[in-house]
Amino acid sequence: MLKKILIIIFFNLLITNVHSAGTSGKEAQGGTQEGPPPAKKYTLGYKEIKRAKKLEKKGKIEKAKIKYKKALDFLLEANAVKPGDPDTLNYLGFASRKLGEFVNAEIYYRLGLEIEPNHNGINEYLGELYLNTNRKNKALERLKVLESCNCAEYKELKELIEGKKQSKY
Repeated sequence: MLKKILIIIFFNLLITNVHSAGTSGKEAQGGTQEGPPPAKKYTLGYKEIKRAKKLEKKGKIEKAKIKYKKALDFLLEANAVKPGDPDTLNYLGFASRKLGEFVNAEIYYRLGLEIEPNHNGINEYLGELYLNTNRKNKALERLKVLESCNCAEYKELKELIEGKKQSKY
């Protein structure tokens, strides 16, 4: 368990540094910033993802990407305050995947599964990532994990694997 926690902290620091490369001032140096308290960052990130999904459905892809980037920033801050939360890692992976950052997305999803191996959302989204990166056999492994859940995530991933539904990546 200690090993998992150390790995999560290491990847969190690594990824936070990668994403904050464009930041300047006190925020980049670990100082405070204006805005909502850190406890609300997860909720703000989640709301940005919902907004981005709506924009995506309307075909406004560039505007959606801006929302996904904002979501990613909020979620990184939430993860810095409360590292290792599977729901935060799930949405970090989701936003990263939507921005085309497949390596980061996979890292977040796999970290989340280290903590909660049967997390429905992470298993579905990781399966989608595997499909998008031409690893259908890995997607089938995620489907197998979801098989007994009788949930929407299973149905969604199954339809994508069978080609009945098109992934937007």
